[in-house]
Amino acid sequence: MKIKDIKIGVIKVPLTTPFKTAIRTVDSVEDLVIIIETDTGHLGYGEAPPTSVITGDTLASMQDAINNHIKPKILGVDIENLNFLCETIQSSMVNNLSAKASVEIAIYDLWAQMLNLPLYKALGGGESKLTTDLTISVDYIDKMVSDAVIAIEQGYETLKIKVGKDIGLDIERVKAIHAAIDGKALIRLDANQGWTAKQSVHAIHTLENAGIHLELVEQPVKGRDIQGLKYVYDRVNTPIMADESSFDPRQVIELIQNQAADIINIKLMKTGGISRAIHIADIAANFGVECMMGCMLESSISVSAAAHVASAKSTSIQKIDLDGPMLCQYPSIEGGVIFDRSDITLNNSPGLGIKSVKDLILI
Repeated sequence: MKIKDIKIGVIKVPLTTPFKTAIRTVDSVEDLVIIIETDTGHLGYGEAPPTSVITGDTLASMQDAINNHIKPKILGVDIENLNFLCETIQSSMVNNLSAKASVEIAIYDLWAQMLNLPLYKALGGGESKLTTDLTISVDYIDKMVSDAVIAIEQGYETLKIKVGKDIGLDIERVKAIHAAIDGKALIRLDANQGWTAKQSVHAIHTLENAGIHLELVEQPVKGRDIQGLKYVYDRVNTPIMADESSFDPRQVIELIQNQAADIINIKLMKTGGISRAIHIADIAANFGVECMMGCMLESSISVSAAAHVASAKSTSIQKIDLDGPMLCQYPSIEGGVIFDRSDITLNNSPGLGIKSVKDLILI
């Protein structure tokens, strides 16, 4: 099964409601999709979002990276040479992590198809059922409370609350949401790098002293501020999770050695794909550190891959934040993983099990 060609397209899927964080507001998923064609007729699918404020990738930069730097190096290579393919992709250029991730996802899809196994089983096996949280975008307090209550009514048992725009208002947001859903769901906070270290400690202490139990607080300070993250970690009881501070295995080792975070958030778009996500999960498992499998604002293609990896690496990946497809107005694919609100069901078809991509426009 040799790589014959790589085609690139774009999908655009409107969101059910605007996605608002401390650093951006988005109304739709507009992602790059790649299809790797093989000499046997098998197709592998990958996807990447243009999250320029986090990874630096844009649609144009990803297209250029794939066409001019990655594709020429892997055409004609047999899919069974998985390690060689992944290393070639990773060494093709610096950065451009989401572009690399999209190609790796399609490669792993084909590799599992070659083995005639669903990807999670090809990676070692795991449970076919996962449970995700749901993100509540930062907004007016009444709107966030309403969104949280509706999510509980829909069966979600864990909510990720976006904060980080106004420290005083953030505290009031969390208090109001907690009052409305106390005892009905776990609450995770994601400040998206929006607080300083001292603000983080103040906010978390205020909430702790108010009797509000938070499952975790995600990336309260800037991603590069490891000492700030450790400052928060050392002074609060609430678990702290690193997101933008943990792109690659080296950073994860640094976080663990400095005891700067309790939990590591793994995202395929940050790691550059599946191979390094697995590496991070294995590092965390060796040190007894818990991980979350998260996603950017992605559709069902790449989130399906993340779900397969999370299942196979459940020893360390014990928290799931893969609600991207549920934020979309409709599924982007035929076949593949089933996303039904908080319930994620992995398919038993070979690879990712994707049959086709809806409304794909080739570029």
